[in-house]
Amino acid sequence: MSETSAPTTPTAAAPATAAPPEPGGSAYRQRWLALGVIASGTLMTILDGSIVTVAMPAIQRDLGFSAAGLSWVVNAYLLAFGSLLLLAGRLGDLFGRKRMFLAGTAVFTGASVLAGMANSPAVLIIARFGQGVGSAAATAVALGILVTLFVEPRERARAIAVFAFTGAAGASLGSVLGGVLTDLLSWQWIFFVNLPIGLAALAIARPVLPADRGLGRAAGADVLGALLVTTGLGLGLHTVVSVESRGWTSPATLGFGGIAVLLLAAFVARQVTAASPLMPLRILRSRNVAGANLVQVLMVAACFAFQVLVALYLQQVLDYGAAGTGLAMLPAAVTIGAVSLGVSARLNTRFGERNVLLAGLVLLVGVLGLLARVPVRADYLTDLLPVMLLTAGFGLALPALTSLGMSGSRSDDAGLASGLFNTTQQLGMAVGVAVLATLAAGRTEALLAAGASQPAALTGGFRLAFAVATGLLVAAFVVAFTVLRQPARR
Repeated sequence: MSETSAPTTPTAAAPATAAPPEPGGSAYRQRWLALGVIASGTLMTILDGSIVTVAMPAIQRDLGFSAAGLSWVVNAYLLAFGSLLLLAGRLGDLFGRKRMFLAGTAVFTGASVLAGMANSPAVLIIARFGQGVGSAAATAVALGILVTLFVEPRERARAIAVFAFTGAAGASLGSVLGGVLTDLLSWQWIFFVNLPIGLAALAIARPVLPADRGLGRAAGADVLGALLVTTGLGLGLHTVVSVESRGWTSPATLGFGGIAVLLLAAFVARQVTAASPLMPLRILRSRNVAGANLVQVLMVAACFAFQVLVALYLQQVLDYGAAGTGLAMLPAAVTIGAVSLGVSARLNTRFGERNVLLAGLVLLVGVLGLLARVPVRADYLTDLLPVMLLTAGFGLALPALTSLGMSGSRSDDAGLASGLFNTTQQLGMAVGVAVLATLAAGRTEALLAAGASQPAALTGGFRLAFAVATGLLVAAFVVAFTVLRQPARR
């Protein structure tokens, strides 16, 4: 991979002569208001990915879901969201990123209302799929809009820190908010709450987001490539989320997984020969773009599995309730938010994104390393609270990684780079949970068969998963250290 194939400075998405508006001016305020809209819309869609998990028992009871069917309340959203991010990012480049963001926010808001009004499992699953479609359209272009709005390195670092906070803290806050809304009102309100937020975002976004006409259809209307990548990603995600029920070596897993790999390989081959490729492969010749996406898969696989497995440990081993679990994990969300919003931008500016990313990964290795030795009857203050505070590493790592992942994008493919970055994030989340949860379950079954108590067997399974997650973070550190380079400053 060569850094010379695409501009690698953080200002590559804008002309070198462009000067940032003066602080206090109307253009300056409009840009930061636009960031607020993007961050709010992104927070709403990311929050929805986790807020529903706490309400699942109430949804199952009211709508009569079967145990197998209930998983599709989550999977329908994940499949639509993960498989469409890359396509939505490129469509934003072609037809306008503002148009794509507005359309996605409108679809997500409408689907949220439908989900809250659902009176049957089928209606709720359809609505969740619609939410995933809207989320993909809005989220895929959000970073593309951001990097074209903020071209000065210090301001861009601050803007990316705000954006990264919405992703890092949104998932953690979802479990808390979901429990509160479900207990105080009803599960329907975890969806209805999106209506006022979505309407406000649409009303503010129209005048403040920068208008862009896009490159036009002729610049990249690769219909066959779109079908290949969307089907391949969708089938691949379906295979991964079904592993827990089917197993890794079942004919369905191997068959669907093999087809997904073939479809994605065909997509890559198509991009080499297509006159107007959906994803110009030049974007992957930037070592920062390719390296940052690989680091993200490894890092997110470990960290999202941490969030899921720690919640299970608190509930299944320590007997915490849903609200107690959310509150126990709240220090992690607060710490991530404080670091990403308070200090990450200044550290990135002073020491460089690559160095800050490496420091953040070291802290995260400490998080998972400590959890790999978690006792059966842990004390929250001495055994778990230090772990929650060390998640500050994620508040350092994600903004730095986001800057590096977007540093090789050009103004005509910023939406594609944004969609790619979000796609690898979803792949990391899905694969990490599937692999580590399966390892934990297998180890737990083996310990139970050997005569261990239920809490001890569960803890042993979680320890194995956390140890493997630690290895993933070490691999992420190695890739970041050897592949990534600090982008040049203006």
